[in-house]
Amino acid sequence: MRLGHGVSMAALLLCATAGIATAQTSTAQYVVPDIRGTQEVNPRDVTVDPRFLQPENPFQPAARRPSDTAATALPGVDVVPPQPASRRALSRASRPVQARVSGNARRAIRPVPRQLTGMPLPMDATGQPSPRLRPTTSTRILAPAPDGLQPYPPRAPVRTLPDPWEPLGLRVGSFVVSPAITQSLGYDTNPNRSPTAAKGSAVSRTDGELNVRSDWSTHSFTSSLRGGYSYYANQRDASRPDATGVANLKLNLSRDTDIDLDGRLSLDTQRPGSTNFSATTTERPNVYGYGASAGVTQRYNRLSLNLRGSVDRTTYDNAKDSLGALIQQSDRNAVQYGARARVGYEVSPGVQPFVEIAADTRVFDSSTDRSGFKRSSTGVTGRVGSSFEVTRLLTGEVSVGYQNRGYDDQRLRDLRGVVGDAALIWSATPLTTVTLRGATELADTTLPNVSGSINRRLGVEVAHALRRNWTVTGFANATRASYDGNGLTEDTYQLGVRTEYKLTRTTSIRASFTHERLKSTTAGSDYTANIVLVGLRMQL
Repeated sequence: MRLGHGVSMAALLLCATAGIATAQTSTAQYVVPDIRGTQEVNPRDVTVDPRFLQPENPFQPAARRPSDTAATALPGVDVVPPQPASRRALSRASRPVQARVSGNARRAIRPVPRQLTGMPLPMDATGQPSPRLRPTTSTRILAPAPDGLQPYPPRAPVRTLPDPWEPLGLRVGSFVVSPAITQSLGYDTNPNRSPTAAKGSAVSRTDGELNVRSDWSTHSFTSSLRGGYSYYANQRDASRPDATGVANLKLNLSRDTDIDLDGRLSLDTQRPGSTNFSATTTERPNVYGYGASAGVTQRYNRLSLNLRGSVDRTTYDNAKDSLGALIQQSDRNAVQYGARARVGYEVSPGVQPFVEIAADTRVFDSSTDRSGFKRSSTGVTGRVGSSFEVTRLLTGEVSVGYQNRGYDDQRLRDLRGVVGDAALIWSATPLTTVTLRGATELADTTLPNVSGSINRRLGVEVAHALRRNWTVTGFANATRASYDGNGLTEDTYQLGVRTEYKLTRTTSIRASFTHERLKSTTAGSDYTANIVLVGLRMQL
């Protein structure tokens, strides 16, 4: 046993010795001395013949060319530089064979792949990352860059489809003209608004309308003219016309300077039982009004200054009493000249408080009226208010002030009172709109020993769209006329509802009901009237 064990150990030792010798022989046949310098050859620094290099691992990425190592780093990219090889001697068991590759076989050290730590920043005009532009998760541009660059494209605007029921109008040169005509039939229980012996009558109502707007790039022009005639078959003396018209020309001289030119006209009739008549009349005389104004607006950043001058004239037709006698009204014809200055400051977009001072003078054609009073007067008004637009849900203008009017006749005391104007539009829902209007003014009168009247008007209107082509509107109006000097007060109320159903762009059906009532402190002056109308409207 001892002999067999010794033979086995000798055989193992012989095999190990032969393997080491073979390894040394196979390695030595590829190694040649380094004769490029005179330095002593280190056993570990050997030169390997390129013809016998081991092939590269096909799963490793190809090494970059030397020019690739000089690439410029992108902005916002953190590049990890290659780590230099450690010169510390490794342990003998893990020490690799270090070889020097000569000639074209020498390979550059492959850099470590770049690692992205964030999104690249946009570049400015100089090629440097712009600190003002930061990537965000939103596609909306919060603030444009001074250099004109945009980190993301702007969000596409919301496209709104045109209303298929609105008229298109007619294009005449650079203007768009929209004509319309409405023919209605109905019944009025009190055509002349008589306090006693009211007699109803069938009514035929014809309305015409003409709207014009310009299609200019800089300036603008708009006008609206509406007129109508009511014919009463059973009471022809109650037949009457009415009309209103406004026109505006706006000239943009510069970015901060505008000029406004306005024109206006009106046509109305007087009620037979009006307190301004000296006797009861049997017809409705016409009242004409027309005027013009010019103004300039200058803006200084948020501060704006507006100056405006106006001239208006009012004339009255003569009337006849129940006996056929003529009632002269030429003493009521007058011209009013006015001037106004307004200073406003835009606190925020859509909100602009203002202070306004106005002065006017009324000059009558006749020095004295039929009662012997000098009615010419001068008025001064001060107002404060604001125009506003709150996210387009609530828009309008509100003002309140005080007016004093002094008369040429010393027997007429000054007429004073609080005046104001309000025009508000509230879009309560996409289908419901509420409109509120109010005004206060000091008016003239022909009553003896009475300076004038303070007229206050308030109206509210609620419109609701049942369908895109069907709208129902309810309205309520209240007016109070208080005559200074004799305690006379007249209150007028209107309640009603109207509807419009659009068949096509050019054709619609309209219907309305109105209840009107007057309450006066003068005995025997009250009246009540109900009006029903159904009509067909044609428009282009």
